[in-house]
Amino acid sequence: MAEEWIIRVQGKEYGPVNVETLREWKTEGRLLPTNEARHADSDVDLWTSAADIPGLFESDDVGAGRLPQQAPLQSRRSFAQILVETVRIYRKGFFQFVGLTLLTLLPSVSSQLTGALIGTTPNVNVDLRTLVAGAFGFCMLVLTIVLWPVYLAGIQILTAQLAAGRRTGFLTVLNEVVRYWPRVAGLCLFVYGVFFLLTVFAFGIAVMLITTPPSLFSTLLALGLLAFQVWLFGRFFINVLFWQQFAVLENARALDSLRESKNLARSGRDLPWFHRPMWRAAFIASIWFAFVLAFTLGPEWSTLNHYFHELTTSQDPQALIQALTAGSKSQTFNLAGFLLGIIQTLLRPLLGIAFVLLFLDSKIDIEQ
Repeated sequence: MAEEWIIRVQGKEYGPVNVETLREWKTEGRLLPTNEARHADSDVDLWTSAADIPGLFESDDVGAGRLPQQAPLQSRRSFAQILVETVRIYRKGFFQFVGLTLLTLLPSVSSQLTGALIGTTPNVNVDLRTLVAGAFGFCMLVLTIVLWPVYLAGIQILTAQLAAGRRTGFLTVLNEVVRYWPRVAGLCLFVYGVFFLLTVFAFGIAVMLITTPPSLFSTLLALGLLAFQVWLFGRFFINVLFWQQFAVLENARALDSLRESKNLARSGRDLPWFHRPMWRAAFIASIWFAFVLAFTLGPEWSTLNHYFHELTTSQDPQALIQALTAGSKSQTFNLAGFLLGIIQTLLRPLLGIAFVLLFLDSKIDIEQ
């Protein structure tokens, strides 16, 4: 009879299973050398480590640094534990996460600083200034778009590594990311493109309300279109919650990533609503959006207050437009907003880390 073992992780036991099953768990990244293990047929509750199981962890496998696709076996995390683990992983891989962030941050910062420098330089031909700033800004935009899939895939891989208790170098992550670039880039174009169209649709509704004469029919029509737009946005948001994780961590094709993302988001119907992947993901996204909103509106609060005052006190639409235009032209380079934007970008990996942990947690729950 084949030798069978029992694995214990965080007080929960798995097994008995044979060595072949343990090898599968090890390959998937769900079993670590430090996990507790004991013989299934042992009468004595004598625990050792999985590294001591003969023929399971070879010396070359332990140091190979292969990318795990799933987190180690463990009990289900609470929402608070996911947030705490997110901060821990970010701190543990801080320099690697910063390196990935700089791939997209540096082009953006270069474009902003160049635009600010040209805008404040005296005796510069307006046409030449506009041409230089526009050309450089366009080049930086293209570079950011090209590097964005690298950044997204790198966050997924690095987080999965650290969640499984393994460290990896920055260049190793970049080397692994290259093979995911075409798939992630295509999915980025589709996902962000749909969100852009939904945003344009919302602006169209607002323009319709402003330009059409007020009537009961136009108001009801605008409210109906707005409700439909909110429904479309929410449904699509649910369908693509986990597309990055399936595309990279599960190595799924583009269409399979979107389909599996929807299935995972809608799973957990037997759980309390606050334990379901969809609601947990919505809470995580809401926390991040509130954080971004606070960082964005803080430096611009005086400007927004001025605009609101003009909007509520001015009776002449033409005078209102002139006042708002004059206010926008008088604005100078906002150093506080620029620095807060950099801090926000450096902290952005926290959102990706949290979603990876939620993905791994939800997958473990389904498998159990």
